[in-house]
Amino acid sequence: MLGMKKYSKDYIAACRARVDADLGTYRKQVGNAPSKEFEARFFNDQVLLLDYMFVHRLTGIEGKDGNPLNEVRVLCNSLLLNQGRLQVDRLPGWPNSASTGMELPPEKSVLKLKVGEEVRLNESDFVRLAKAFFAQLEKKFG
Repeated sequence: MLGMKKYSKDYIAACRARVDADLGTYRKQVGNAPSKEFEARFFNDQVLLLDYMFVHRLTGIEGKDGNPLNEVRVLCNSLLLNQGRLQVDRLPGWPNSASTGMELPPEKSVLKLKVGEEVRLNESDFVRLAKAFFAQLEKKFG
């Protein structure tokens, strides 16, 4: 598939509905006391899903200024290529592990993670991140 400059409103809405449905299922299954390990696994995987649904978005339109789209991209690379530790710069031997010139200052990011910190999202983290991600996606690609 070629890089995407735009996503239809219907597609964005369907993806948002899927994320909302997954959140509803999580809340129904775990009640008020999910284990921290399960919660982190579930929501880290939700970040991977969030990125995958829009994986063909063009970085030229996305930008490299530390916006929520960048943050999700960085989180996915960190989870998959850096043993769950936040990394913004390219990893040795992994030329596609980051975009050249990408910035993600902790003070500007949704999750406020610093390079090297473990990526372990909880429900609140994911809800904030997904909300910011969809808002930025609609602004730039909707």
